[in-house]
Amino acid sequence: MPERLDKFLASQNLGSRKEVTLLVRSGAVTVNGLAAADAARKIDPEADQIAVNGQIVQYRKYLYLMMNKPAGVLSATEDRREKTVLDLLPPELYRRGLFPAGRLDKDTTGLLLITDDGELAHRMLAPKSHVYKLYEAQTLRPVTEADILAFRSGVSQGGQSFAPARLWTEKRTWGEAAMVEIREGKFHQVKRMFQAVGNQVLSLKRLKIGGLWLDQALPAGGVRLLEEAEILSIFDGELYENRPLNLDFIKNP
Repeated sequence: MPERLDKFLASQNLGSRKEVTLLVRSGAVTVNGLAAADAARKIDPEADQIAVNGQIVQYRKYLYLMMNKPAGVLSATEDRREKTVLDLLPPELYRRGLFPAGRLDKDTTGLLLITDDGELAHRMLAPKSHVYKLYEAQTLRPVTEADILAFRSGVSQGGQSFAPARLWTEKRTWGEAAMVEIREGKFHQVKRMFQAVGNQVLSLKRLKIGGLWLDQALPAGGVRLLEEAEILSIFDGELYENRPLNLDFIKNP
């Protein structure tokens, strides 16, 4: 779909509308090899080749970023008092419209998807999509068989009911980890589910969304672009087994 050259350049994080207009006026921007004379001219991002100072602009309709969220930052777009996950993005990966798709508590760490694709975020977070999220928790007391059965049946806490979830344990160097897989995303859900069975979460980390695993090479606060196959893996699940996924919302260079 055609759009203004200055709007396109700004959307690709090459500056504000004013800054990219100055770039065009300076002769630094070419369209299909010819210098652009007007920042307001219409271009087709998917068909035209745009270059700035000789460097081809690799068009991305949407950004899909994986972050290894550290503790102590908010899963929000902005906050007047505290640092947010968007504050951690390097300049080359930041652009207007980005938001965390789903929230992690301030003290919860691990896999967080940051995007400007509202449709994908909605599909990922809707309970009916059956996109499960896997968490690793350190708890005050060991997980019991009774806890596992309670999670499997669904528990209630504070007047709110939670859908059935998978709970099991795995060995770690620091001890026994409680592994929890849920498909809802209610407020403080994992912590409240453990409270419902008389336990307490000491630390919590998200490891997986659908079929997308946290990149263990990412340090705390680290972020990188997702590959197309990784984006599609988010929807690995029962609802999508016999339903083709529309790839039109993805365009990678």
